[in-house]
Amino acid sequence: MILPGRDPRRGPSFSLRNRVARALWGAAWLLLFRPSPRPLHRWRALLLRVFGARLGRDVHVYPAVRIWAPWHLRLGDGVGIGDGVTLYNIAPIDIRDGCVVSQGAHLCTGSHDIDSPHFELVAAPIALRPGVWVCAEAFVGPGVTLSAGCVLGARAVLMHSVEEPFTVWAGNPAIRIRHRRIEESSS
Repeated sequence: MILPGRDPRRGPSFSLRNRVARALWGAAWLLLFRPSPRPLHRWRALLLRVFGARLGRDVHVYPAVRIWAPWHLRLGDGVGIGDGVTLYNIAPIDIRDGCVVSQGAHLCTGSHDIDSPHFELVAAPIALRPGVWVCAEAFVGPGVTLSAGCVLGARAVLMHSVEEPFTVWAGNPAIRIRHRRIEESSS
């Protein structure tokens, strides 16, 4: 966890225990996670669970995903995290059932207090409700919650929560484009 009142330019912002855990995870990521063949989703899920991640069923996390702290990660059933995604989760990231985070997207829970003389590190959790799609190379900032069924377009930047479900957002800064037109399939 973040050590309060620390100037990150002069010393670590995290406890020794946190830094050691991240070093161990970094070695496991480099030696066991990253080089694993693309189809071995269960192997990568096992490694994430060993490091404290809470994962649902049928989770597909690809080998080039960067995860800062697996112990701050929760993935629901049927979640897909594409290659090149960065989950900078110094605070928790909660991704619910059926979400997709596409290639190169960046979910960032941390920033710095620009009004502090110490430029202290600050963090806030990110939550993706069921059925969210974060498209390629999009950025989701600290403290953001995306409501169920939302789509964040390619390369969009979202720095505020979206309360209205099934909406489509795009641009920098992201603005609402429209509602999704979901048709129920007849069974």
